[in-house]
Amino acid sequence: MIEIPLYGTFTVINPIEKGMSGDKKYYIETNNNERLLLRIADISEYEQKKTEYERMNKLSANGVPMPRTIDFGICNADKSVYTLLEWIDGNEVEEIVNRMDEKEQYLMGVESGKILKQIHTLDEHKEIADWSTRYFAIIDERINAFHKEGVAFSGSDKIIAYLEKNRGLLKNRPQCYHHGDYHMGNMILTKRDKLSIIDWHTVDFDNYGDPWYEFNRIGIEYPAFATGQIDGYFENDVPDEFWALLAYYLSASAITSIVWAKYFAPESLGDILKLNSDILDWYDGMKEIVPMWYKK
Repeated sequence: MIEIPLYGTFTVINPIEKGMSGDKKYYIETNNNERLLLRIADISEYEQKKTEYERMNKLSANGVPMPRTIDFGICNADKSVYTLLEWIDGNEVEEIVNRMDEKEQYLMGVESGKILKQIHTLDEHKEIADWSTRYFAIIDERINAFHKEGVAFSGSDKIIAYLEKNRGLLKNRPQCYHHGDYHMGNMILTKRDKLSIIDWHTVDFDNYGDPWYEFNRIGIEYPAFATGQIDGYFENDVPDEFWALLAYYLSASAITSIVWAKYFAPESLGDILKLNSDILDWYDGMKEIVPMWYKK
């Protein structure tokens, strides 16, 4: 850490234990009264972290509300890579949304949807395989794992049937840069009552793919917020094809999470199974494509 150019200005260095990232994270205060977030990763992640940092620069320059980039480089005798970002003061939305009435939840959801749309306008065209090819290269393995090792539940056959029948929906989808983990836990309501988006370090599908795939983490436990996010993204004109794909991404994510939970987070297996049951309820046994929690 002492090799970081700004290290000499650090007056407070507190480790941060929260989060699932493999990065070491620290809350930093400087002698200039700045508050920063320091992330340190293994040097093997250098190219990935460099790409993340450059994208964050572009998105911030395009007006996306998010932490400012401060510095990036190598430290720890060339064994680590560091990223230094602005610290965002405020509260995680998932910790305060239950204290809001439905109108407030809806309006915050609208703002989050507009920000997500702004993220998806980043001009970064890649020479890359079709989205369906990339998606099914990963999801098919997970579905096969469910068939072999998943936990049975009532209605699983209906979800599997929907996924098989509607594979064609994913062909020729546009692709763009993703946030990668767009949910209420990565949204900060600042002291100025504005949303700021944090944690740009998830690499699901290399953070690039169908823009609508990002809705697979939508906060459906708060229907007003989830409704607002969709309305804000589409400016109150939601295309029919979105609903079919949302049902696809939500149900695929839920059913393929069962095996993962079974082996890596058994304490959450009950919640994952309940989510699958909820999806069957929202979509009336996968016969409807607009979920019952959506309140136009």
